[in-house]
Amino acid sequence: MGEERQASGWGYGGLDERMRAVLAGCVPAALAVGELLARGPLPRSGLAVALLLALATTLPLGPVVRAGASGGPRGFDVARTLPALALSAGCVLALVPFGALTLAGIGAQLGCVYALARIGRAPVAGVLVVPYVVIALVSHEQATRVVAVLVATLASAAAATGVTRHVRRTALAHSATEQAFADTLLAHAARGERARIARELHDVVAHHISMIAVQAEHARLTTAGLPPEGATRFLAIGDTARTALTEMRRLLGVLREDAETGVQRRPQPGLGQLLELLDEARDAAASRARLIVSGPVAALDPGIEVTAYRIVQEALTNARRHAPGAAVDVELRYGERELAVRIRDNGPGPTPSGTPGHGLLGMRERASAVGGSLRTGPAAGGGFLVEARLPVRAEAVV
Repeated sequence: MGEERQASGWGYGGLDERMRAVLAGCVPAALAVGELLARGPLPRSGLAVALLLALATTLPLGPVVRAGASGGPRGFDVARTLPALALSAGCVLALVPFGALTLAGIGAQLGCVYALARIGRAPVAGVLVVPYVVIALVSHEQATRVVAVLVATLASAAAATGVTRHVRRTALAHSATEQAFADTLLAHAARGERARIARELHDVVAHHISMIAVQAEHARLTTAGLPPEGATRFLAIGDTARTALTEMRRLLGVLREDAETGVQRRPQPGLGQLLELLDEARDAAASRARLIVSGPVAALDPGIEVTAYRIVQEALTNARRHAPGAAVDVELRYGERELAVRIRDNGPGPTPSGTPGHGLLGMRERASAVGGSLRTGPAAGGGFLVEARLPVRAEAVV
């Protein structure tokens, strides 16, 4: 819309399209009529013809301006071409048989030619110039030939100016498109690189840090004759490793969110979002899923809540994949020292030859990273059971 208004270029500022069209047609018409009356007295029959020609050479400019402001190239064929051709025909008739072509009519003709070339219709604009070239070549009247040469020259200049503006605008649009495309590719490459870094950190660094925490805890509990100072050191090593792992997981969450297109950054999920998670599981699998909560509910350390949420999320995903349509119970048991998380489905259970997948290993790794434990296997009475026990005291997790 803005470009088409610039293309018309009549300088009426904030006026709406209808008013611009009215002014573009009526103002030149009034000027043309005034010019005819100022030339001197005309016969009554000649005055009527001259006034009709004055209106025919100026009023069609209004629809041309209106089409340029509203329709643009798509509405051009009818809304702009026919008025422009009618105006040009009126100018030719006013020039050759009657010699009544006004300066306002010439200006309207130049405006039509410029508007056509400005929106990329240079061939049509060239057609409007051809009659004046023919008149300049074949006319026997000196005055008519001079006016035709003048109009043809000015119209050619207007067409060239319009074509130049059109080419420049098209080039700018193509340049902007190419720049936007290059920026999109660069942003996509940056997101891909962040996602790759996040995957590598999770696959390599997180695994080794988790092993440090697990080995330190194992050494503290199983080393015979370990002095109290050694046990304290092992405990500090495990705590430090879990602290580093927690911080790294938060950083990986930021990297992953930045790597996803159109994803807004938001806080890490917790147990407060479990109901939304269960609703999504019901919608995705068209199965029953319920949440059972027992014990005094209390706010836990954010790291514990994130771990519990992710374990439930992974367990629901596994149930949807391996036991489609099975009902799932998610149970949270709040205790004084630990939070028990149990996810059980009533599906067929694990296959005898099945081996733990990456999802189960990831859940076990998450539980170990915060000082908890996780057990998976067939449930009593059928189905599959995932049970995690996580500490609740903030000083016990990092």
